[in-house]
Amino acid sequence: MKLSSFGEKFTSNSGILSLMDDLGNALASGEDMIMMGGGNPAHIPEVETAFKLRLQRILDNHDEFVRLIGTYDAPQGNKSFIDALVKLLNNHFGWGLKAENIALTNGSQNAFFMLFNLFAGDYSDGSQRQIQLPLAPEYIGYADAGLSQNFFTATRPEIEHLEDNLFKYRVDFSNIEIGKKTGAICVSRPTNPTGNVITDEEVARLDSMAQAQEIPLIIDGAYGQPFPNLLFTPATPMWNRNTILCLSLSKLGLPALRTGIVIADEAIIRALTGVNAILSLAPNSAGSLLALDMIRDGSILHLSDNVIRPFYQQRALAAADHLRSKLGSYNFHIHKPEGAMFLWLWFEGLPISSLELYNRLKARGVLVVSGHYFFPGMEQDWRHSHECIRVTYTRSPAEVQRGLEIIAEEVIRAYNEG
Repeated sequence: MKLSSFGEKFTSNSGILSLMDDLGNALASGEDMIMMGGGNPAHIPEVETAFKLRLQRILDNHDEFVRLIGTYDAPQGNKSFIDALVKLLNNHFGWGLKAENIALTNGSQNAFFMLFNLFAGDYSDGSQRQIQLPLAPEYIGYADAGLSQNFFTATRPEIEHLEDNLFKYRVDFSNIEIGKKTGAICVSRPTNPTGNVITDEEVARLDSMAQAQEIPLIIDGAYGQPFPNLLFTPATPMWNRNTILCLSLSKLGLPALRTGIVIADEAIIRALTGVNAILSLAPNSAGSLLALDMIRDGSILHLSDNVIRPFYQQRALAAADHLRSKLGSYNFHIHKPEGAMFLWLWFEGLPISSLELYNRLKARGVLVVSGHYFFPGMEQDWRHSHECIRVTYTRSPAEVQRGLEIIAEEVIRAYNEG
């Protein structure tokens, strides 16, 4: 079987495919695997109860049930959900949105595939443009989303060392190159994999740079504001007509329903709607209908602020403290946990690569993600990228503690071997 260039690209090895295969195979195998690699949200009882009650109301209402399973939405997405979200965002942030500023997609991954290829790759005038990632490491799912080669360019961050084995990445503006070959700037906030939250000042500078080049600034808010609001440090939500803000219902607790939200200028929303129609006919209705009441009455904000965020913040602090107790005498660092649901661990001077560490941990029943997958667009190899791993702390406290203990044991063994 001979495949096209498209076929070859999307059947080759990729970080996101490896991650999802690991998760699926581990679940299917029945083995007692400690899943600390993926971004599946925790099963929070209060959140699941809220969605169960809403689902029961849908099942008890024939018209809503038919709407859930038997009727196409428009390619832009469920109109009632979009109208309710416009009111919620305008009431809280004063952004002056209209329904024409929002489109729904079949998950954030789907949204970024469309957005990246709208603004980067080959242009009709023969030129090529790239997506600029101003703060690597960045989300593993971006890396293979482009339809052409050399799709991303990334900037190495500045590293600020902090107390208590912590460090923080900061945007190195002196080395960012934004020019005619840049199609868009993209940054996640909070950042997956590191939990970093770029500051309001950094956002403002990136926005200024994007506007100067007349290109969009894409902010991936899948873990951010206003929901699920997994931010453990102060940050101001930002949107203007040059910004594309991407939200999601996944980390709220609905990952299986694949509901992405794109907030952008009307022209961009029209383009996304057209691509939606071609690729999917329409986004699925399940996520938007399940969350509709929460958007209408604003309870989605209460759930995010008072249940979901404190849950993850407490888990992050507990996991970091446990690692310090096991590795405090070694040359290891934790990226300051400012949001999301991961710890980004840096084992400075580790004699083995993060990929080898991943394989050793997998053999012992612990799944993590090797850090080298999170540096798309980095032209020069950087040893730092092979000294880091991403771990999630969304499993039960007992599983997380046992997983961290095994990680510490393997890291100590590797250091002693060196």
